[in-house]
Amino acid sequence: MKVTVERAELLKSLGHVHRVVERRNTIPILANVLVRAEKSALSLKATDLDLEVIESIAADVAPAGSTTVPAHMFYDIVRKLPEGSQVVLESSTDRAVLAIRAGRSRFTLQTLPESDFPDLAAGDMTHKFTLPAADLKRLIDKTQFAISTEETRYYLNGIYLHVAGSGKSQTLRAVATDGHRLAQTDLELPAGASGMPGVIVPRKTVTEVQRLIEDNNAEVSIELSSAKIRFSIGNVVLTSKLIDGTFPDYQRVIPSGNDKELVIDKKDFQAAVDRVSTVSSERGRAVKLSLSGGKLILSVTNPDSGSATEEIEAEYDADPLDIGFNSRYLLDIASQLDGEVAVLKLADPGSPTLIQDKDAKGALYVLMPMRV
Repeated sequence: MKVTVERAELLKSLGHVHRVVERRNTIPILANVLVRAEKSALSLKATDLDLEVIESIAADVAPAGSTTVPAHMFYDIVRKLPEGSQVVLESSTDRAVLAIRAGRSRFTLQTLPESDFPDLAAGDMTHKFTLPAADLKRLIDKTQFAISTEETRYYLNGIYLHVAGSGKSQTLRAVATDGHRLAQTDLELPAGASGMPGVIVPRKTVTEVQRLIEDNNAEVSIELSSAKIRFSIGNVVLTSKLIDGTFPDYQRVIPSGNDKELVIDKKDFQAAVDRVSTVSSERGRAVKLSLSGGKLILSVTNPDSGSATEEIEAEYDADPLDIGFNSRYLLDIASQLDGEVAVLKLADPGSPTLIQDKDAKGALYVLMPMRV
């Protein structure tokens, strides 16, 4: 096999592919990237058995062939090669090593046979639809922060993607929750998505898809079945297993009868929460919101370090209320709001609070209170 390829193209492609490869592997072949040259293209493929990424780039190939080399080392070598250079990849007939040449640099890497490389057979995909990359990115951005990192509740370790609503008002909805907060966002239902199974897309897959969206004007093709999902973005194809579990009935935790409405300037609120939380304990991070006629007082009391209070203007004309929240969770949600005005719909100090933009654009957030 002999391939000549632009360093910049090879580096960009390896950048997409090598991230899937875990740093520590008990199975040696999973530490490698599959390099396959045929016709006038070079394809790179990596997998961790749950997630697989393949990317093809233009290259001069003569003769064709394939092998596998250590992914992270290959990436580091190409990254350190001189800019603008042409990279030549060559493997001998016995395929024991892959030679890498660029300018005056020479490297050889130990290889493993291509036949050992696993294939994440996708099987039949039952549904296929396309989304503008900007819409998919928005679905992920608005919900990703609420994905649970608790491995015992594995069915919360991803984004639940499903069809919501009925009739002509159906939407494609993404939901994530960690039990303390919930994020939900909706898109107009794309053609082909109707009737699709509700699927839980794993956290690692979500992160990789987000990184692969480099052009917001691109189209993303999504294929899925009840077990797998595939995203095609430009020359990159990412296939992933789905989380095999049942997402909880999240509708039950979205409050509908919260009658106390707090309307505040988002930036003022964010800055005030950030300031007063400076003295909060690392473990609790609790901030208390005291609401009464037209004002909001934020306060933090930490027995080990001190206290802080700040008053900001707000629209509030219900009964006075004191309620506590985790300040980091409040800031996470505030940073997802698009508009300049935030609306918090509250009930009492022990019930979940609903947070939205004043001109809600299909996204809503639910936050559980804390005792303060």
